[in-house]
Amino acid sequence: MIRVLRNPTYRALFLAQVLALLGTGLLTVALGLLAFDLAGDSAGAVLGTALTIKMLAYVGVAPVIAALVDRLPKKAVLVGADAVRFAVALGLPWVTEIWQIYGLVFILQSASATFTPAFQSLIPGVLPDSRDYTRALSLSRLAYDLESLLSPALAAVFLTVLAYNNLFLGTAFGFLCSAVLVLACRLPAAKASGDGFWTRLPTGIRVFARTPALRFLMLANMVVAAGTAIVLVNSVVYARAVFRLDDAALALALGCYGVGSLAAALSVPWLVDRFGVIRTMLAGSAVIVAGLAAAVFVTGMLAAGPAGWPALLAAWAVLGMGTSLVNTPSSRLLAESSTPANRNLVYTAQFALSHACFLITYPIAGWLGEGSLLGAAGVLTLVAAAGLAAALAQTRKNHGFTGPQPERLERPRGIDRVGARSYR
Repeated sequence: MIRVLRNPTYRALFLAQVLALLGTGLLTVALGLLAFDLAGDSAGAVLGTALTIKMLAYVGVAPVIAALVDRLPKKAVLVGADAVRFAVALGLPWVTEIWQIYGLVFILQSASATFTPAFQSLIPGVLPDSRDYTRALSLSRLAYDLESLLSPALAAVFLTVLAYNNLFLGTAFGFLCSAVLVLACRLPAAKASGDGFWTRLPTGIRVFARTPALRFLMLANMVVAAGTAIVLVNSVVYARAVFRLDDAALALALGCYGVGSLAAALSVPWLVDRFGVIRTMLAGSAVIVAGLAAAVFVTGMLAAGPAGWPALLAAWAVLGMGTSLVNTPSSRLLAESSTPANRNLVYTAQFALSHACFLITYPIAGWLGEGSLLGAAGVLTLVAAAGLAAALAQTRKNHGFTGPQPERLERPRGIDRVGARSYR
C-alpha cells in the first residue's frame, strides 16, 4: 500500500483527507461537550437530533449540490467545501443556543456531503491502475479507523491544558490544511456531463438502477448499516446499563470495533487480488451477520455473567472486520461502473443511498433498543441477513458476476453499457 503514496497528487490528497478527518474527530468531542453545556442531561437528545440532521443533509442535499457543481472544476469544489467547513468550525465556539448547533451542523455536513463524493471520484483518475486503486482504498479505510482511535486520545490530551472550545480551532485548522493541500496539488482534468441540471440530478440513481454491481452494493450497504448501528447507538447502553461499567468501557468497546476494522483493511488488497471484489464483500456481509448473531447471543444469554463483556467486545471486533471487508473494496464497483463524465454523480448517489440506510437502522437500534436491547439486536440481525440473502440472489440473477478484475479502471463506455465487460 505504501507505493501508492509515491504518487505526489495522491499523497497530497491523502494527507488532506487525514487532516480533515482529525479535525472532524475533534469536532465530535467538542460538539458533545458543547451540547452538555447548553442542554445538561438532555445532551443526548440534542446530539441525536444533530445526527439525524447530518444524515438528512447527506441524503437530501448531496445529490442536489453534486448536480449543481458537476460542471465546476473539482479543485474549486473541494476548496470551497473546505472553506465553508472552516468558517462553520470558527463559528461554533460562539454558539449560545441549541438551534444554532442544528443550523451550523446542517451547513457543515452539507459541505462535507459536497467534499467527500467529489474527493472520492477523483482518486480513480489519479490512480488508474486497479491494483493501486484498491490499495488506496485500504489506506483510506485505515485513515478512517485510525481517526476513530486517535482523535479521542488527542482531544483528551488537549483538554488537560485547554478549554473544550479550543477543540473547534483544531477542527478549523484541519479543514484549512486540507484546502491548502488540495490547492497545491495538480488534479487530473475532470470530465463533466453536458446535460442540464434536471438531467444530471437523477443520473447517479439511474446508473445504480441499471447496473447489477451497484444494485448488489445497495444491498451490501444495508448489511453494513445494520452492523454499524448497533455499535454506534447501543455501545453506551451495553457498557453503562447492561454491564454496569465506567466511561472507559465505552471507549474500549468502540476501540475493539476499530481494531477489527483496521485488521481487515490491511488484508483487503490481498483478498481482492485473490478472490475478487464481489466475493470479498459477500464474505464481509456474512461476517457482519455472524457478529450481529453473536450480539443477540450475548444480550440474551450472557448479559448477567462475567463472560458477557469479553464476548461483546469480540462481537464488536467481528462487526468491525465485516464492515471493513464490505466498505473498503466497494469503491472499486463505483469506479468500474461509472464513466469519467458521470463519476462524481455516481459517487454522490452512493454517498446518499448508503446513508439513507442508516435512517432505517438507527431508529431500530435506538427506539426499539430503548425498550428491548435483545429485540433491537434481533431485528438488526434479520435486516442484515435479509440484505445478505438478497445480495446473493443478485449475484445468481446475473450469472454469478465476480465484479471488477485487476485491470485499468478508465475505459470509454456509454452509460447504457456501464459495467457490461466487468461481469461474467
